[in-house]
Amino acid sequence: MYKLEPILRPMVWGSELWVLSGYPERISVVADGPGKGLTINELVAREKERLVGSKVYREFGDEFPLLVKFLDVHAPLSIQVHPSEEFAMSRQGLHGKTEMWYVIKAEEGTELMAGFSEEITPEEYEKRVADGTITDVIAHHKIAAGDVFFIPTGRVHALLAGSYIAEIQQTSDSTYRIWDYNRPGLDGKLRPLHTDLAKEALDYKVYPDYKTSYEPRKNADVDLVSCKYFTTSVIDLDKPFSKDLSALDSFLIVMCLEGSGTLRTADDTAEIAADECILVPASASAIDFTPGPAGFKALLSHV
Repeated sequence: MYKLEPILRPMVWGSELWVLSGYPERISVVADGPGKGLTINELVAREKERLVGSKVYREFGDEFPLLVKFLDVHAPLSIQVHPSEEFAMSRQGLHGKTEMWYVIKAEEGTELMAGFSEEITPEEYEKRVADGTITDVIAHHKIAAGDVFFIPTGRVHALLAGSYIAEIQQTSDSTYRIWDYNRPGLDGKLRPLHTDLAKEALDYKVYPDYKTSYEPRKNADVDLVSCKYFTTSVIDLDKPFSKDLSALDSFLIVMCLEGSGTLRTADDTAEIAADECILVPASASAIDFTPGPAGFKALLSHV
């Protein structure tokens, strides 16, 4: 099992802690063990199918396909949209960015924005961006710890102040900013907007519900999101729990949300605490979780 060196990225709205990233500009490095000092993509190149699984290696080669982070939000993020794989590849030669959010903490009354609250045309979109009223037609959602939002490509969205979020996404930084409150970035300059690209990438439909529904359960592996790019579940443990990985043919990312725990496979043992991430290789046929004194809550994600 592998723990990676975290990468702290200050942002105009707060900070991001990248705990597992194959993104070239901010790439994770193995913190300890036999792969210490290797980047995650170098580790994939060395271990191949043993690390990521045969189907993943066939599709992605030496590039690690997921990026996971913790977001500490003190001011609104820009209103933005992420392009699909096809759109981003055709326009910029980059990966698209499908993602999901798990709310770890939220101050009382905190909201986020996801999806349109009323259907608008691309022409109305342009007018609302120009006059600063685009937020009037985006759906606001009050949030609390445990809430989950899947953000498919094309969905307008923004986190707002007062939340701490776990994010799982494709290995990509393809973001089209629609509106950024006319505020300067950390360098004192206005951050660029991508109004025209966003106009084409947006899904203007209105959907009946934007929040992911699930039934929390103790000491069980509870499914949250399953899409082409990742499958994610949550475990909330106060006693030992085992998961069979023999049919997975993928790595498993364990992203600790609360508490602490001990992870054991047939070949290795690792300790994990809140805000940390461990990469379990595809060669592991099973994993045992032992929660610490305060319990253990984690997201489990694979391709």
